[in-house]
Order: sequence, then structure tokens, then C-alpha cells
Amino acid sequence: MYFSPMDEFNNLSPDWSTLKNWLIIAGVSLAIFLLFVFFARKSKKFLRIRLVKRMDDDLLANFLAGIFSTLIILVGLLVVFRVIGLTGVVSGLLAGAGISAFIIGFALKDIGENFLAGIILAFKRPFRVGDFVDLNGMRGKVLTLNLRDTQIKSADGKDIFIPNGLILKSPLVNFTIDGYLRYDFMIGLDYGSDYQKAVDLIKSTLMEVPGVLDDTKEPQVWVVEVGESTLNIQATFWVDTFARAISDAVIKSTAIIEVLTTLEKAGFNMPARIVELKNYQDKSLKTS
Repeated sequence: MYFSPMDEFNNLSPDWSTLKNWLIIAGVSLAIFLLFVFFARKSKKFLRIRLVKRMDDDLLANFLAGIFSTLIILVGLLVVFRVIGLTGVVSGLLAGAGISAFIIGFALKDIGENFLAGIILAFKRPFRVGDFVDLNGMRGKVLTLNLRDTQIKSADGKDIFIPNGLILKSPLVNFTIDGYLRYDFMIGLDYGSDYQKAVDLIKSTLMEVPGVLDDTKEPQVWVVEVGESTLNIQATFWVDTFARAISDAVIKSTAIIEVLTTLEKAGFNMPARIVELKNYQDKSLKTS
């Protein structure tokens, strides 16, 4: 039997109905994927703007928005694979992703822990950039919140990098989160002084010190202790941590100097510790 080359070519020709179906599936898959890409870009932009307003940290905001956008694109790819009919590929990808995540998570446990802690800190917001914090005795101003650690600068100029996981598991003291911080100091008055006059004088002097709040957070002065040699008076005042025209250390130093100067000018005596010596044997005592 003889077969012509044309017959052989006709046998190899594609099934146009099948090809048409494949083209339709490919078009639908491409449309779905482009829709997911469009949604990923819009959501990334929207999420980044919201996160920047919430965190004040562009680096972390961009990273989190990028992760969310990538996840949307991956979901789109999985949907496309299922539309095409590659369910085996999808199952293989999911299984491989699960095994890979387990291996990588076990090997990089600390890095993963700090990374997740950084995300939690970014949303929980226990501090902002510029806040003064204390963590297990490490004090400083927050400079930045990174993916693995938080950088703070101590008062003596040291840069301290604290793992985010440690911050999340330890007590954190934020001195400046609400804009108010209280300082106090103690003054000892000689017994027999006009105590109420001294209290009023200290309070009025503090209210005149630049940087000391005198409205809702006005200074407070009260007697706290009857000491051996002095009547101890405690003075407290508040400063605005959002207004940094004058440093807190300068405000406290000025407040103490002004109070001491005013009391001395008013004739108040602020003695040191007084030691009384009694001689029961009528012998001379050697004193230096």
C-alpha cells in the first residue's frame, strides 16, 4: 500500500478544536494572572502608605508591602496552574514549599524569630523612632526598627543593636511615648523654718523655669520625710518630650539651681547631716 507525503502531513496536522480550547484557556489564564498582578501592585501601594503612617519606618513598610504583593502573585500563579490543569505541579510546589519552610525555619530559627518579632513590634507600636526607651538596663533613643534588630543610641553615643525577639520577650520602658516625662529632686530644710512658705516658694520658682510645664502638669511640692537633721521636701515637675528645644538634663539642672538660689535668698537654711556628740566622762574630745 502506498502513502503519499500529503497523507502523512494531514495525519500530523493539529486538532484545531483542541488548539482553540487551549488558546481560550491560555487567554483566560493570562487574564487571571494580569488581574492578580494589577491587584498586587495596587494593594502594595495602598498598604505601604498605611504602614508608613503607622510605623514611621519606610524600610519595614516597603518590605511588608512587598511580601504581601508577592503572596498575591503566588496565589495568582497557583490559580493559573489549576485553570490550565497542572494540579500535579501545584501539589508538588505546595509540598516542596512545606518541606523547604520546615528545613529553613529549623536552621534559621533565631533569624525567623527576630523577623516575626520585628513585624509584631511594627504593628504593636511600643515605641517610635526618636523615643527614649529602657530595655534590661540598656537606655537610649530609638534610631530605627530593622528586620532583625532595633538600633538605639545611648546617652554616651553608643549604638546598641537589640534583637527584636529579645525586645518582644522582655519588659520595655518607654519614657516618651505620650509626650510627658516627670522629674523630681529632694531638698532638706532646717528645722524651725517656715515650711509652708518654702513649699510655696519652691513651686512658684519651678513654674518660672523654661521647659517646665505649668498648665495641666504643673509642679508639685510636698513633705516626704522627717529626717535626722532636715525636713525633706520633694519637688516634681513635668517636661514635654515632644518639644526638644531644651534638653531634659538642662531643664532639671536649671530647676534645681533656681530653687536653691531662691531659698538661699529668702533666708532658708539647708544644712547637711548633723552629728551630735555627747561627752559623759568630762574628757576633751579630739576633733578635726
